[in-house]
Amino acid sequence: MDQDMNLPEDLKRVVAFHGHFCPGILVGWRAARLAMRLLDAERDRDEQLVAVTENDACGVDAIQYLLGCTFGKGNLVFRDYGKHAYTVFRRSDGKGVRLVYRPAGRELTREESARRLLEEEDDVLFAVGAPREPMPDRAVIRTSAVCDICGETAMETRIHPLEDGRMACVPCREALRRSH
Repeated sequence: MDQDMNLPEDLKRVVAFHGHFCPGILVGWRAARLAMRLLDAERDRDEQLVAVTENDACGVDAIQYLLGCTFGKGNLVFRDYGKHAYTVFRRSDGKGVRLVYRPAGRELTREESARRLLEEEDDVLFAVGAPREPMPDRAVIRTSAVCDICGETAMETRIHPLEDGRMACVPCREALRRSH
């Protein structure tokens, strides 16, 4: 599909953020817009929205860009389930919605898929339901601790005691386990 076509401005900005036009970015763009409409929400400013994404595919970039939910702010949570499913919560009242992408009933070309994602109605593209998990807690700023093996600092909750009493970060602990 010609990415120079007459795309909505918010989609053009998402594509620029992501780096290229693809069906995956369209899934996230549509999901983010639908979540905002269903929750009567605007782009997050101070962790008032929380997004739980069940994949780490292209669409997550649209979720970050449009909803303002990011790993850095702690209001983007990744669940490694491999599903095109997105749950968005509004902190002010706890309301949330889970959106699950419905693929076409047949294999589509990249162009057909993009056209479908641009033209189909929301209820054709997504199953809308209640969240399957409670709203994640607000992000907590953790102190850092030093790994006794590599000397690097890591979040205190990611430094673990070894049998000999030393403290190790996750990569060092895993390397020690593999070497034994």
